[in-house]
Amino acid sequence: MKMREVKKMDLDTTTGKKPANKMKKLLTILLKILAAIVIVIVVFIAIVFVVDKISSKSEAGRIKPYGQSVTVDGKNMNVLIQGQGAETVVLLPGLGTGTPALDFKPLVEELSPFYKVVVIEPFGYGLSDITEKERSTENIVSEIHEALQILKIDRYILMGHSISGIYALDYVNKYENEVSAFVGIDSSVPRQYGDKVVESPIPSSVITLLKESGLGRLIMKLSADPYAALPVDDETKEQMRILSYKNFRNPTIVSEIENRSPNFKAAENLTFPKNLPVIFFLQPNSAAIEGWSTLHEEQVKDSVYGKVMTFEGTHYLHHTHSKEIAENFRAFIEEVKQDSR
Repeated sequence: MKMREVKKMDLDTTTGKKPANKMKKLLTILLKILAAIVIVIVVFIAIVFVVDKISSKSEAGRIKPYGQSVTVDGKNMNVLIQGQGAETVVLLPGLGTGTPALDFKPLVEELSPFYKVVVIEPFGYGLSDITEKERSTENIVSEIHEALQILKIDRYILMGHSISGIYALDYVNKYENEVSAFVGIDSSVPRQYGDKVVESPIPSSVITLLKESGLGRLIMKLSADPYAALPVDDETKEQMRILSYKNFRNPTIVSEIENRSPNFKAAENLTFPKNLPVIFFLQPNSAAIEGWSTLHEEQVKDSVYGKVMTFEGTHYLHHTHSKEIAENFRAFIEEVKQDSR
């Protein structure tokens, strides 16, 4: 009887140890797998980081200067001037456009046979310096105006893409005697977001991390090429890629993104001067903004010379419809001149 009890106890003890050993082995295997995954991730991030730094250094040596530099607020602002026309057209970019002078190239080539075309690359864009100065509408407008003053350009047509429509409202009211007309290329309007606060879908800290880690470059490499269908030569496309990554969410552009909401708010009570000729070239329906055309029609309803034209296309209409934009813009300006006589 006692022998049987001892044997039973031995079996219980043995059975009790087996699951413990299995759990220990399983845990060891899992820890090794986890350690291997961590090592792979760390090595991957290190490789991405090193490749990004090497690529950035290599690309910096391949940047080909264009335009000319003017000193604004103690910093260098790049400006491209093309054409010898009697009238001047000043082009302003949309938010985050890495290289405005090259981005506008198809439109510049259509306009320059008839006008003197000036492409402003605000601080943080293209070949211009970055600045720590807050990206308020007031500062941006003041800097653009200072650049034109230095260039002795005091009478011009303002043509702006996207968010430049917001800055232009402030600009034409401050410098009404200098601006002879405004042309919006799918330009922003103050109430396009209604009462919503304009926020970036990705926090600035995350954007900075992506840039500093090199993951931003990897994401751009894996994404569709935004310049593939652009009607410019391959060398220009390559320069656009290099400069777009160089300027990708730099501190100046991040500041501009963070200031979008107050800048839109500040423009809510501004209107274009009644006698200022205004023409908008738009995609008919913006996927992000309801009533896109209607909002622009509202902006010119009281203008003596106001017009809205739509073209099938994307937000960057000047990439695909530069010829139509130039032709209709010229016709509009000639019509205004005829009516003014």
